[in-house]
Amino acid sequence: MSEIDKFLDTEGRIKQLPRKGIIKQEVLTYLAQKFEFDIDYTEKEVNEIIKTWHTFNDYFLLRRELIDYQYICRTLDGSRYWKKPTFMKQTEVE
Repeated sequence: MSEIDKFLDTEGRIKQLPRKGIIKQEVLTYLAQKFEFDIDYTEKEVNEIIKTWHTFNDYFLLRRELIDYQYICRTLDGSRYWKKPTFMKQTEVE
């Protein structure tokens, strides 16, 4: 059993975001894995992916956390989002 399992429902959707620590980063890593490299996303597309993978109806929070923890980057005007290339290097090593 993974440590993040208690934060996921039976369909693998995030049902709660841990408040802090390593487990929060693991949940965000799980969510970031739903995005592909070398693809530019609109804010709407990012929101739709996040909505698909959580149940507590706060995609704003999850999008902000993905950006704050630098899993996802965006332009200053929010017109383009992409998965951070260094995230790929970190997850490939694990």
